[in-house]
Amino acid sequence: MAGPLAGVRVLDLTTVILGPFATQILAGLGAEVIKIESPEGDDMRHVVPMRNPGMGHIYLHLNRGKKSLVLDLKQAKAREALLRLVAGADVFISNMRPQALKRLNLHYEALSARQPRLIYVNCCGFSPRGPSAGRPAYDDLLQGMGGMSWLLQKYTGGEPGYAPVPLADRVTGLHAAYAVCAALYAREKTGRGQSIDVPMLEAITQFILGDHMGGLTFVPPKGEAGYPRLLTPNRRPYRTKDGYLCVLIYNDKQWRSFFAAIGDPEGMERDPRFSTHTNRAESIDEVYAWVAEILRTRTTAEWRELLDKADIPHAPMKSPADILADQELAATGFLRLEDHPSEGRMHVMGTPTEWSETAPDGLTPAPRLGRDSATLLAEAGYSEDEIGALAAAAATLL
Repeated sequence: MAGPLAGVRVLDLTTVILGPFATQILAGLGAEVIKIESPEGDDMRHVVPMRNPGMGHIYLHLNRGKKSLVLDLKQAKAREALLRLVAGADVFISNMRPQALKRLNLHYEALSARQPRLIYVNCCGFSPRGPSAGRPAYDDLLQGMGGMSWLLQKYTGGEPGYAPVPLADRVTGLHAAYAVCAALYAREKTGRGQSIDVPMLEAITQFILGDHMGGLTFVPPKGEAGYPRLLTPNRRPYRTKDGYLCVLIYNDKQWRSFFAAIGDPEGMERDPRFSTHTNRAESIDEVYAWVAEILRTRTTAEWRELLDKADIPHAPMKSPADILADQELAATGFLRLEDHPSEGRMHVMGTPTEWSETAPDGLTPAPRLGRDSATLLAEAGYSEDEIGALAAAAATLL
């Protein structure tokens, strides 16, 4: 496979979303990703809707470009097979809890003894340096601990909630993916591998507090937490006469252009709430509420024509079905149709980066459970009889 990570072999012991999202990014950059699963398979294989058992929709989108090797790591023979693979691997990434990895003798010290150049990545809920090390962690819990649920309560004025995407998982997955790339670069300079911990709590906390530490930034505080522009309930797609439109009038030039477009060229200077960026920030609820009332006076098409002429950023609000029909994403090749060997015709997503020299090839379809077990074990030096014995003992699935 072509791509900037061509030639990099990743052993992927991750499940659900966080880790598979990270390794999906690595596969999209050209790495060979070997997904090591239990005989039951990744939990995401079993989330509906699906056409066939074990091939749930989220699994299909998170595991393209990967190979599937089944190893029952509770069995010593399966663990030995994994250790053979480690000897030829560049990266080992897992979101198993550290104590489980230690019980299986798959901790960093054991694996680096086999492969000193190994990049060992532990995606965890909590840092091993903190008092919560080893505790179980899921996206919902970390959204609450990292401030997301507080933000939603602040925004709606009602009960706290969770973002309707696994935000902590995906943010942490991005950190894990770039950590692998940076560690591979460091290894090129030093010749040595290393161990990296990627904790969810720090990842989601950085993501939230980067915008919302607010007045708590200062000691003593200069006001409350939160970025008011993001928290006003009037920051939302605006209703027009016949639909909704996303509009962001942000800087002084855009505000002047907007007032001129609606026939009030002196309005910005006349109303002090709009006259400067600081004044608008201090009155952001009222400013956005005023825009909401103005947007109701014309149709979406009328506003789009007017805003285009005024060079003011705007965009349609789209549903997932609308997005799949989006000509922009079709033109770039990010969204396309794929014929999966077992699941039939599917909408799939590509890699959201574009390269002038080392462009990755297209990703292969997500594998059925154990599709590559026999091939990978043979590459690790196992004979047909040995592979058959592992399958007979249910240590692998062919």
